[in-house]
Amino acid sequence: MSLVRPLNPVLQAIACKELNEVPHRVPQDIEALREWVLKQPHLRACTEDQFLLAFLRGTKFSLERAKEKFDRFYTLQSSIPEVFNERRLATDPQVLDIIRMGVILRLPLDPNDPGPCVTIIRAGSYDTGKYKFQDIIRVGSMFGEIMMFEDENATVSGYVEIMDMAGVTGAHLFALQPQLLSKFSAYADEAMPTRQKGIHFINVPPAFETGFNSLKSFFPAKIKSRISVSSDPEAISQLVGRECLPKEYGGSAGTMQDISEAMEVKLSSYAPYFQDSQSFGTDEKLRDIGARVHQDHRSSFGAVGSFRKLEID
Repeated sequence: MSLVRPLNPVLQAIACKELNEVPHRVPQDIEALREWVLKQPHLRACTEDQFLLAFLRGTKFSLERAKEKFDRFYTLQSSIPEVFNERRLATDPQVLDIIRMGVILRLPLDPNDPGPCVTIIRAGSYDTGKYKFQDIIRVGSMFGEIMMFEDENATVSGYVEIMDMAGVTGAHLFALQPQLLSKFSAYADEAMPTRQKGIHFINVPPAFETGFNSLKSFFPAKIKSRISVSSDPEAISQLVGRECLPKEYGGSAGTMQDISEAMEVKLSSYAPYFQDSQSFGTDEKLRDIGARVHQDHRSSFGAVGSFRKLEID
């Protein structure tokens, strides 16, 4: 029996219409993908039902595309070692500090809201002398995987990231590392099964607004059209309903501390997964010879991969 949660009627309708999901066929689709994964000698990977289902939804239930994206998910992680490393654990003190500071806020949505999930990254809220931007991205990547397991809004409707630039200093701007942003955005687009619906920079100092618009040049062409930059302090309310925002942003969804505490509890429940994920990845020496026909192709951020670049929405 397939161990996946049923979708609510609205999300199920979206999944059927936009993702080609056929509910009664989902268990056999998952099993087909799992059988393929287990036959790949070069892959060490999670094979839980809900995790595999995220890849099927992310490729509109094309089994071949799901295989390619699944392989790329683990292959490209090795190309960003500053993010995917030994600190990527639910018990790591640095990870917990970043959560407790409210640098990353995963906004709670109304259960009946069929829209994309929303994350706020408060880019000016951390000490650049203590943390690097890659440390913030690492924590974000962990919650990105958690949403693959349990956020149907993310796996069906996608996700939106809001980069709040309030309080940024020259040190924060330097720490943003545009090339890392570009690499990770490409990884999110090419390898993550959840669909990125937008990246919105808000509270950008007016004097820097033009410069921030130039950041688009560091992102893959497909992502550029989904980026917006604004210095308007009310911009966030045009992107997210106030009922989903914490009080500090003029909303009614509790405080940032409430959200951070819930995130810490959630992360703790995934401690075994992140411990196991330390051994997940690919061993290129064991990759099937038949798959090597694609080895000369590279991803959009230059990392050697095993497959052609896909145009997956």
